[in-house]
Amino acid sequence: MHPHQERLPPYMNPLLANSARPDFEAISIADFESALELVVKENRQLVSDLISKGEDTWDTLAFPLEEADDRLNKVWSVVSHYNSVLNSGELREIYKRLIGLLTDYNTEMGQNVALFEAYQRLADRADFSSLSQAQRQSIKHILRSFKLSGVALPESEKQAYSELKKKLSRLSNIFSENVLDATQAWTLHIETKDQLPGLPESTLQLLASLAKEHDHESGYLLTLDAPCYLPVMTYCEDSSIREKMYEAFMTRASEQGPHAGKWDNTGTIQEILSARQALAKLLSFDNYAHQSLATKMAESVDEVVTFLEQLADKGREFANQELKALKAFAKQESGSDIFNIWDSAFYSEKLKQKRFDISQEELRPYFPAPTVLNGLFEIVKRLFNIEVVAKPEVSSFHPDACYYSILSEGKEIAGFYLDLYARKNKRGGAWMADCRSRRCLSDGSIQLPVAFLVCNFTPPVDGKSSLLTHNEVITLFHEFGHGLHHMLTAVDVAGVSGIAGVPWDVVELPSQLLENWCWQEESLGMMSEHFETGEPLPKDMLDKMLAAKCFQSGMMMMRQIEFSLFDFLLHRDFSEKENNDVLALMDYVRNKVSVIKPPEYTRFSHAFSHIFSGGYAAGYYSYKWAEVLAADAFSRFEEEGIFNPQTGLDYKEHILQKGGSLEAVDMFVNFRGRKPSVEPLLRQAGMKV
Repeated sequence: MHPHQERLPPYMNPLLANSARPDFEAISIADFESALELVVKENRQLVSDLISKGEDTWDTLAFPLEEADDRLNKVWSVVSHYNSVLNSGELREIYKRLIGLLTDYNTEMGQNVALFEAYQRLADRADFSSLSQAQRQSIKHILRSFKLSGVALPESEKQAYSELKKKLSRLSNIFSENVLDATQAWTLHIETKDQLPGLPESTLQLLASLAKEHDHESGYLLTLDAPCYLPVMTYCEDSSIREKMYEAFMTRASEQGPHAGKWDNTGTIQEILSARQALAKLLSFDNYAHQSLATKMAESVDEVVTFLEQLADKGREFANQELKALKAFAKQESGSDIFNIWDSAFYSEKLKQKRFDISQEELRPYFPAPTVLNGLFEIVKRLFNIEVVAKPEVSSFHPDACYYSILSEGKEIAGFYLDLYARKNKRGGAWMADCRSRRCLSDGSIQLPVAFLVCNFTPPVDGKSSLLTHNEVITLFHEFGHGLHHMLTAVDVAGVSGIAGVPWDVVELPSQLLENWCWQEESLGMMSEHFETGEPLPKDMLDKMLAAKCFQSGMMMMRQIEFSLFDFLLHRDFSEKENNDVLALMDYVRNKVSVIKPPEYTRFSHAFSHIFSGGYAAGYYSYKWAEVLAADAFSRFEEEGIFNPQTGLDYKEHILQKGGSLEAVDMFVNFRGRKPSVEPLLRQAGMKV
């Protein structure tokens, strides 16, 4: 990147090049504003021209507008991606301005009555049925989006809608920045290795390199980033260090903890909830949870709450038994009746090792990142008859990120950028984002889909391969499952190709389904070998790992239900007139479904980015909902063979290739032969019914 480069004239701006993928060598953040401003200006003019022509056909209305949206998405996907993986003070300022510009534009388009009426006339045409299924579904989704954008509102309320959208965009960005800043602000410098008893060597090496990065001459630096936080909470024998880290992590961006009041999201949360509720009311929904379901597979608010409560009923007893066993073990180990929540991961790992004689760290040497990648690519090759090939000659946005092509019968059908490792100024977590969508171009050729796949694993140290925990292997497969959904689509209409147009509570189906190959003996053999000896994962370790698979699955399920229920009730029950005590609701939900109660000072909600700055507001339940779908879909592979080529091709044809072009339940039934059942999920979790 060349951050201080002067703005280029539009015709030279690399973001506006009509290329198969971004030219990252040429792109500078100085190009971002001029590119987006120009595309927005041109798109506005195009919309005006098309409306005045009054030719409401697919070719004369829908197609040129799809093209215009695609051009905008090509610019925005890069801007958004840089903001997530190469964050800086300069970029933040630019991003804030541009997200405002984009929100204004989207609101304006969504409320353009003449444009809505043009699309409605297209849908009402006698020859509408002659369009392809994907085209018809795309128009259906566009009309729904118009209605959800307040197109039918009176003029005065449209203005209110517009202000609310702008406000929400600004607030979610503030929330996200507060979490990032609070996460990065806390560090703890430790002088000697002796003060960190129990930590694995791989973690100590990372902490030593972090200390040097932060200008410490020696010692180890603890941070709240996942590659540090998780191992410390799991292995550090010093309870006081675990407590310090837990408190810092669980009070991020709040009025509690070591940075109390700094980057505090308390007010931001209230403002977000209030704006969402106002938005829902404007659109004649009872609440934001009700609005959220307009684009999901679940049909009603009650259906979601009942789904979560029924799952909780099935998991509660298992979870309580697991906690009882954990506390008994912790007492035996420590000699104390006191069990603190920051002890949970530590004693859980010890109990797991005692029961199954296996740990994530013991497994780590068998999962060097290059071996795991090769195994993943071999698995998808066998399942879907595709080949993944690295293209190091293609320019990327960071030295850590590499471009790969996906080939089918020797021909490129898609590509992706893979960015695996944690670094400074990179948002935490793991995700897939689209860079290019598959669509038919005006000359009849096909624009190939391209994805960004991002993780935050421990980077390679001293020239050695990064070694992944098995949990990180699962994360990689999860994101690659999303990537396959985007990249293997056979749909040529952008609005319903890949993950576009897929209901939010179904979008996790392909990601969660692919995780299952991380647990099968045959597939594990493809992705594991000792980084020094090249030995495969020993059979006894594999057996232990599989035996430990369902360890504390009840507690994990209840934790996910806790987050899901909190999110959904928060958006269902918000009221402008009553006191909306977020913490009181969290307590209520915990009393209802949690098995471990955290200290009063915890502020989990204040860093719950999924629902306040991600796309999961009133939709976090989607993880569990899709988990049911994924477990049931995988049960067909279990019945027919995990590498059965016909099963793989059927799944590719009925789920991955269809994108959002069909109703979700129809796609599932076409693959599975029936409607989804919760039984396979409970069986996978070791909860016999």
